[in-house]
Amino acid sequence: MSRIRLAAVLGSVAVAVPLAGIACLRQSQGNPALTEVWDPEPRVVRPGDAGAPPSDAIVLFDGANLTGWEHTDGSAATWVVADGVMTVASGSGAIRTKHGFGDCQLHIEWRTPSDVRGDNQEPGNSGIFLQARYELQVLNSFGNRTYANGQAGSIYKQFIPLVNASRGPGQWQTYDVVFTAPRFGADGAMTAPAVFTVFHNGVLIQNHVELKGPTVYTGQPKYVAHGEREPLMLQDHGEPVSFRNIWLREM
Repeated sequence: MSRIRLAAVLGSVAVAVPLAGIACLRQSQGNPALTEVWDPEPRVVRPGDAGAPPSDAIVLFDGANLTGWEHTDGSAATWVVADGVMTVASGSGAIRTKHGFGDCQLHIEWRTPSDVRGDNQEPGNSGIFLQARYELQVLNSFGNRTYANGQAGSIYKQFIPLVNASRGPGQWQTYDVVFTAPRFGADGAMTAPAVFTVFHNGVLIQNHVELKGPTVYTGQPKYVAHGEREPLMLQDHGEPVSFRNIWLREM
């Protein structure tokens, strides 16, 4: 390196250090209290231990009974409850919560049968429907190839999961969901879409995706105005899929 170039480099370093020092000095001479915000103070929420719900959660299924659930025709839920687990009673139909919800954080644990039958969309098929119309797919996607926007963790027929974080059949899996409900104007037009962020077994698989409308099996989705608070629905797709430890925090 020439003497001229070396001098130029050393000169730039010598200038940069004093400028940084002056900036820090000026900052220290300010009043830090001017940027402190004390109110409102966040309310206290006690986190749950070992997968238990936090203190402000609404427990939708605690393993004891289905008193908070019903079939979509309003009749009493008839899925099987045993050993702290609810399991789809094939052919009985979907079940939904008796109360509706809007923006929420949802935790739900699920398990597909260890006895794998068929492939593609057959083994362990079910679905978790926020507001009874926006489906997060449940499926055995461990070594089971299907269309990517229909595998476990997909927002059905709309968004492919970022990765496949599935555990094997017969093993418990978790979804942790942050859901923002859609908004509608007085004329019924959608003004803000439904939004999902989803973690599957602790892995981010849907990152703030904006839905195009309700998830549909055939055709293109289209928003139709509905209530601000709608039920959580679990699908009967003919497979004995099990669920446990379902809780929700309203936002």
